[in-house]
Amino acid sequence: MTGVDQELPALGKQNGAAIGRLLATGKVGHAEEGPDGRMHARIRIPPDELAYEPAVLVLPHGGELELELANDDLNTHCALLPSNGDFQFLWMVNHSRGTATLHLDGPGYYWYGSPTGNDEGRGLTGAIVVMGDAPPEARLDRPKQPRP
Repeated sequence: MTGVDQELPALGKQNGAAIGRLLATGKVGHAEEGPDGRMHARIRIPPDELAYEPAVLVLPHGGELELELANDDLNTHCALLPSNGDFQFLWMVNHSRGTATLHLDGPGYYWYGSPTGNDEGRGLTGAIVVMGDAPPEARLDRPKQPRP
């Protein structure tokens, strides 16, 4: 895994908000696509780091993602995860694992986090970046926007 600023430098330009810069300090992971078209990835919470690793997970396209989360920390954490139409919630006591099936059809940035406790002031935060472009019927009627 490499850092966001090395692997996806355009992410910092497109997302200049403070939370975008904060996430850019983490590592980037990539979902693997299986022969059935489902994507698979693993995210962990390392001991004493109060962070998801990788901080940014990249999906090559929209679709179904089977996500395994591992809490290797000595504290209890959770994950409130995006999925079309609703969120999914995983409660993870220390040294536990959980799996969530997410449906992320459209391209874009999907934020997730651990809203329990304060976790040193900001909680655990992460992003899932779904690559691709919006289908023609979902595009806004506006001037062409700059792309990296």
